[in-house]
Amino acid sequence: MPLTRMRPFTLALWIITLFTLLRFFHAGAFMLVPDETNYWQWGRHLDWGYHDQAPMIGWLIRFFCEIMGHTERAVRMPSILGMALAGLYMVLTARRWFGEEAALGTALITQSVLLFQVGGILATSDGIQAAAWAGATYHVARAYEENSWSQWLWGGFWFGFGLLSKFTMVLFGFFALAYGLGSKIHRKRLTGIRPWVAVILGSLMFMPVIFWNHSHNWNSLRHVAHLGGAGSETVFTLKYFFEYLGSEIGLITPLIFLLVIMAWFAAFRNDAPGKPWIRHYLLATSLPMILFFALLSLKTRIYGNWPAAGYLGAAVLAAAFFSHGARVPEAPIFKKGRKIWPWAIGSGLLLTGLLLVHVLYPILPIPPDKDRSAIESSGWDDLGQRVAAMAEEMPVDQDTFFFGFRYQIASELAFYMPGQPRTVSINRWHRPNVYDYWWKDADILGKNAIGVSRHPDFRQRLLEVFEHVDEPEVFSVMRRGEKVRELFIYRCYGFKGGLRWQPSRPDDVRARG
Repeated sequence: MPLTRMRPFTLALWIITLFTLLRFFHAGAFMLVPDETNYWQWGRHLDWGYHDQAPMIGWLIRFFCEIMGHTERAVRMPSILGMALAGLYMVLTARRWFGEEAALGTALITQSVLLFQVGGILATSDGIQAAAWAGATYHVARAYEENSWSQWLWGGFWFGFGLLSKFTMVLFGFFALAYGLGSKIHRKRLTGIRPWVAVILGSLMFMPVIFWNHSHNWNSLRHVAHLGGAGSETVFTLKYFFEYLGSEIGLITPLIFLLVIMAWFAAFRNDAPGKPWIRHYLLATSLPMILFFALLSLKTRIYGNWPAAGYLGAAVLAAAFFSHGARVPEAPIFKKGRKIWPWAIGSGLLLTGLLLVHVLYPILPIPPDKDRSAIESSGWDDLGQRVAAMAEEMPVDQDTFFFGFRYQIASELAFYMPGQPRTVSINRWHRPNVYDYWWKDADILGKNAIGVSRHPDFRQRLLEVFEHVDEPEVFSVMRRGEKVRELFIYRCYGFKGGLRWQPSRPDDVRARG
């Protein structure tokens, strides 16, 4: 069937499918970056909770690795499918309340956003949280509209799934509740039992994480509080705000970000497409997410992916108001948005495509030592082989363990060394992380080790925890014949103890209790 004769909704589904397949094949073509191997390690150490984040990403990685083997593509499958599901739910949202043309526009814009495509490939919590946020957005909207048990329970399920995926999902609950309290036509829904049963369902799903934290000194909560600036001497700064704003514009791509801003303003207009309540609901579940982190950036550094889920509802509004097939009024904001639309989609696809190709075949004029994709995804297999070869040269009368100065390098060694051995992270000088739960000093006392650091001058530090340490061997990380950076491999003998993090300040929120 020619594309011009295909129903817009059908075409939207084909777009989601096509981009999902592209991500599937792309995901197996380059090495895991450090955070991905860290989450893979979670899957090898299954637990009800983890220090840094909610556990779902580790559980799902373990599931797919059991089916597909311990490969890059298997590790990334949760994100590939999660972002596909998020796109599908947003298309369904647009179709139900704004029409099929808006559904097609939603498919286009969600697949044009760099942040969504990267989140749909890399094995992080963002892709699976996106699925949960989108699913909850759709079903809670239907629940407010219909007040049916099934929709409230589906909304509660996705809320709970989201909490198990990323802690910031709790914000969706507040935003959806705030919408209901402020809505004249839907406020009465909250006087019934159904929405609260949904909340209870989602909360019960999250209870394993609560119990894990209760038995581990609330360490996840302490970690999140630290990221949020607890204990920081900074009261107010614009430094992080402009950094946050710049990262959002870059990750969403500039013209799509402009359309999102315009859509939020247009949602307040009486002549905007769609019923007022659905516009306000999508506004309530998108704009506050971005504003929340903007306010937090006045105190602490915010990473650009943290508010990612908030752009899902905004994408539906932008498509409903500005895409070519949408029925929009003649007000200036809609005319301008309509003119920007093709350029926004085109530039988003171009930028996203260039960056994804660049990961595989460097085509952008970025020096290798400044190229984050090269730094994070190059040389790990060669490093693993070199460390394994050095292990053969260690004394045979004692076991040798492998470590990184940071959990990222320790995890890369675990994935890319032959046999995928268990590895250690010496956290003493950096920060607490999941390795503190997996290893105790007694497990490796007296053993020899080979470790990797980004720094050439850590021998003196290592002598605090080992009897003897050789001068480091320089390992050059290469990408297609170009030097990216240097890592340093240390041979160490006689571990004396000292794995765990030592806080430099007694008032550090992570050290209390």
